[in-house]
Amino acid sequence: MSDMGDGAGLLVAQDEVVELASELIRIDTTNTGNPSTVVGERAAAEWVAEKLAEVGYETTYVESGAKGRGNVIARLAGADRSRGALLVHGHLDVVPADPSEWSVHPFSGAVQDGYVWGRGAVDMKDMVAMSLAVARRFKRDGVVPPRDIVFAFLADEEAGGFFGAKWLVENRPELFEGVTEAISEVGGFSITLKDDARAYLIETAEKGIRWLTLRVRGTAGHGSMIHRDNAVAKLAEAVTKLGRHQFPLVIRPSVREFLDGVTEITGWDFPDEDIEGAVGKLGALSRMIGATLRDTANPTMLSAGYKANVIPSVAQATVDCRILPGREEAFDRELAELLGPDVEREWVGLPPVETTFDGALVDAMAASITAEDPGAKVLPYMLSGGTDAKSFQQLGIRNFGFAPLRLPADLDFSALFHGVDERVPVDALKFGVRVLERFLRNS
Repeated sequence: MSDMGDGAGLLVAQDEVVELASELIRIDTTNTGNPSTVVGERAAAEWVAEKLAEVGYETTYVESGAKGRGNVIARLAGADRSRGALLVHGHLDVVPADPSEWSVHPFSGAVQDGYVWGRGAVDMKDMVAMSLAVARRFKRDGVVPPRDIVFAFLADEEAGGFFGAKWLVENRPELFEGVTEAISEVGGFSITLKDDARAYLIETAEKGIRWLTLRVRGTAGHGSMIHRDNAVAKLAEAVTKLGRHQFPLVIRPSVREFLDGVTEITGWDFPDEDIEGAVGKLGALSRMIGATLRDTANPTMLSAGYKANVIPSVAQATVDCRILPGREEAFDRELAELLGPDVEREWVGLPPVETTFDGALVDAMAASITAEDPGAKVLPYMLSGGTDAKSFQQLGIRNFGFAPLRLPADLDFSALFHGVDERVPVDALKFGVRVLERFLRNS
């Protein structure tokens, strides 16, 4: 363990991060995607505000577009206030969990077997707890960072942030005044490669999101008769065609840099002629990396009809589309050609994110990790999912995923996101506090 100035203060932060994560998990903040059934975001935001106020922060509580969609923002003044501020943001909501499927109750926050268990343990109450522990340590011990740090704890990320980050960006941009760079989830975690060599992945890009509704119209009628204009049949054909379609292979710079870095560490080749097959060498991580080689359009929901013997006039499907940076227009053209004019298309979505893997902030990330894990490598990568970075880039903010965790080699980390028995190692949380504290002191 490294000592950074007030070693006792850092030890306190490491000790309390486990309790903070556990307490936060026990606040059920399930986001169903339906505003009428969302729970707990206000309670969690008020809890965060209380923890910040305990050590002297002035906080701003904002409900973003609907009652109970709570967000908390606090700013810590830095030594050079003329510099661009750094945003550290995390979301308080979680996806639903069925307790009958879990080894422990998903909202127990149980601390056992070296892990903190529960829904949100890795997505992303771990980073919220680490950020909160460091924020409290800085204020409690009078640590002045090099520049302003804005801590933001947000609602609704799991449903796109339309009642969270996106609403705040569009309606309360002054809360993020002066912010030029930001860090948040799904980056900074370790992967173990050949011969126990570790690399830490910094998210520098993520695919865009489109939640697409396909709608087909036909002629209503009695189910016993012959019908040539059946909306259900036409929709089924369109969905099958889309589900089987393979979009073109596109290697973005962040993906190429990641693969080149793995080659340097392991000697593994990733030839263009069989890059998808070669990605399989990455084991469990291949699911995440493989999904960044192409656009995807996965049908997820179907809706049609109201009675067994009535042919409906309308049928619709929902498709989860994830689009590579730079591919939005090409994706639209390909979709139109594939589905034709008779399939209506409506969508809501958020754009891709991409930045370069360079600059002083990246150097500070790498230095903060290697100070705690000498010999480790730091690599960029693209996230196949999405984060609130999609909204914050609208303010001209440069975004990275950096929630540092040193993970056991045998832990299938990517499977824990939205998965059963979601959990985070206690040691990884403490490691994350040390890395995050060093990073924020030197960024």
